[in-house]
Amino acid sequence: MNIGFIGVGHMGYGIAKNLLKNNHNLFVIANKNRKPIDKIVSEGATESKTYEDLCNSNLDVMFLCVTNTPIAKLISEKISNFLPKTILIIDITTHNQNGSIEVENIFKSREISYLECPVMGGPVQAEEGILGGIVGASKENLKKAEPYLKCFCKEYFHFGEVGSGAKSKLLNNFLSIGTATYVIELIKCAEKLNIDLKKLFAVAKLGSGNSAALNRIFDKVLENDYTGFRFSTSNTHKDLTYIRDMLKGIDNAEKLADLTKSFYKEAIDKGYGDLFISELIKKK
Repeated sequence: MNIGFIGVGHMGYGIAKNLLKNNHNLFVIANKNRKPIDKIVSEGATESKTYEDLCNSNLDVMFLCVTNTPIAKLISEKISNFLPKTILIIDITTHNQNGSIEVENIFKSREISYLECPVMGGPVQAEEGILGGIVGASKENLKKAEPYLKCFCKEYFHFGEVGSGAKSKLLNNFLSIGTATYVIELIKCAEKLNIDLKKLFAVAKLGSGNSAALNRIFDKVLENDYTGFRFSTSNTHKDLTYIRDMLKGIDNAEKLADLTKSFYKEAIDKGYGDLFISELIKKK
């Protein structure tokens, strides 16, 4: 099938690579980061110079994997006039609680089918094709999308209509970001208190504090590598903004989201927005 892909970045590259591996024809468009674009083109993708050219590539499916809801809406407005009604949109973007509904409405006005599938996992899992998909869509659109989701997802879960995927993804991120933040602060505290990190990690793995975040961050830190949690500070702050807005009025959850968000806002104010959050361990 012919697949268009907008957003070949840290996450998008791995997803795009697995679509190519499954013998689909892939058409991409450049973004501000040339490195993943050049890499995917060298592996067989075709680069389009404009959105109109991309949309006129006889596409069966269009993937969106962009930074946030405002960018997704802007791009959707641009491309919806060029796309055929027969196409399916698969949106990987992590939206705010109503973002995917707003994007679907843009395509719905052109009678274009839409499915949201934000994912669990990072760039490594994306390249390995073992992401977890969080789907919001009609059953009909899910059936259309399944051959493509199987290219990069180990498992995917249908939560209901469009909008349910975005909310479920934000709740998942509430847990994963919160856990990662505790791991980061644990390491910083251990270093200040002169606690042996290797032994502390061994103990933590044996208790109920064991988690993917603990292992991902600690494994690298013990090798003096602070890039274990490959999620940027600016994206973390963005997600926590969405999460906090969604949890407004849910007393303790809102407070936790607000407090965690403040940590990353402070890091951004210090100029650390482009760092992975695990790199903040070494920053004051």
